[in-house]
Amino acid sequence: MGHESGMQLEQWIAREALAEVMIPLVGSLYRDHQVVTSIHGRRLINKSATGVLKAHRLTRQGDDLELAVEETLPVVKALTELDLGPASIDVASLLERYKASGADTDLMKFLRRELAPVVGASDKPAAEPVDVVLYGFGRIGRLLARILIAHAGRGGGLRLRAVVVRKGSEDDLVKRASLLRRDSVHGPFEGTISVDETKNTILANGTLIQIIYSSGPSEVDYTAYGINNAIVVDNTGKWRDADGLAQHLVSPGASRVLLTAPGKGSLKNIVHGINHDTITDEDRILSAASCTTNAITPVLKAINDAYGIVGGHVETVHSFTNDQNLIDNFHSGDRRGRSAALNMVLTETGAAKAVAKALPELTGKLTGNSIRVPTPNVSMAILNLNLERATTKPEVNAYIRELSLNSVLRQQIDYVDSPEIVSTDFVGSSRAGIVDGLATISTGTNLILYIWYDNEYGYSRQVIRVMETLAGNHPQVFPARTPV
Repeated sequence: MGHESGMQLEQWIAREALAEVMIPLVGSLYRDHQVVTSIHGRRLINKSATGVLKAHRLTRQGDDLELAVEETLPVVKALTELDLGPASIDVASLLERYKASGADTDLMKFLRRELAPVVGASDKPAAEPVDVVLYGFGRIGRLLARILIAHAGRGGGLRLRAVVVRKGSEDDLVKRASLLRRDSVHGPFEGTISVDETKNTILANGTLIQIIYSSGPSEVDYTAYGINNAIVVDNTGKWRDADGLAQHLVSPGASRVLLTAPGKGSLKNIVHGINHDTITDEDRILSAASCTTNAITPVLKAINDAYGIVGGHVETVHSFTNDQNLIDNFHSGDRRGRSAALNMVLTETGAAKAVAKALPELTGKLTGNSIRVPTPNVSMAILNLNLERATTKPEVNAYIRELSLNSVLRQQIDYVDSPEIVSTDFVGSSRAGIVDGLATISTGTNLILYIWYDNEYGYSRQVIRVMETLAGNHPQVFPARTPV
């Protein structure tokens, strides 16, 4: 037993050493070539050795197989020798394609063929950076800031330039910086933060953020801060329709507006992965829909494509939000005046109807309700669906798991089948929704799916993806993703 234990430890140390070799290669690809590497959609940038190994392990949930770092390291090394231009490269998917191409295929020849559009393209001009302004700095605003800072690279993509807020106190700037630095749910900021109270700026990992105090969206001249053609992300939720949000476009330097809440009226509600291809150059005001809509729509599309959805009901078990009261007090909304920390609160959700804005084929087919529960983050959506074609639990789980690894929806859909998983395990998940395979119930044409989602971070990652589409400067993705 002792001998076996020693061998297991030696194997772990050997894999850890290989992961440590991979880390600077991943960093060099990112810093010098703007190449983002991932393992089935899980980014390798800024990972520790154990983080790299965990990304490899998570690609094979549901069986005993683990993607070996011994296999991926040669691919990453080869990438550093190709003088690549900006790209987003899934190393795991490339490796699978390489294995399928035949044992006699030379790795470098394969990579040159697969990555031909960006091979030898490091000297090509990088995409122009696109300025971003966060209007509001609450839960979603601060997470968007964290993501934008972490993805800043050499500054060629989305560039966080400013945050607009109402001044809350004389030490407002210090308090805002402290809330960015420390988060009770998502943990400390990874990096360094400093403030300049004379210039009203926050410097976070080299990203200089101008804090602008304003009482209204039309009162800011962004050009005075060197900000031009900016995407303004409204995190306040105060304005939900085109007329209200159009106030942002009055401000010099603002060119587009993205709402991080469901849009009303004819406003396009975009769920990335589903209808982001409907965004046009003429669109000036868009909505990124809601966290729940983003969590369920990709799964609903996948099920509708494969089995057809006749109708169904969506029940969300949702963490409480700042909109609720900590203790009983007056609230304009029904039931939301009761203590969020002490009660389950039955309320309405517009997510079922909102799905139709991104997925018109489901118009009128879904109903929905929501139960707010005393947890600060991570929610669950329960889909009770009537299908056109019968399926089984193993079949539908295998289908969803494959989508989570190898389809165009792999950034949106994840899959898990652990018998010990609970809500806090999904804090920080970058996917829009995670299907709990063990909880799946299938009886003929009736299917019940349980979908976890980090209603803060997972949603924020979806918002970032919409922003990248608006900016039009996302690097080419390799390998090309297969349809659903």
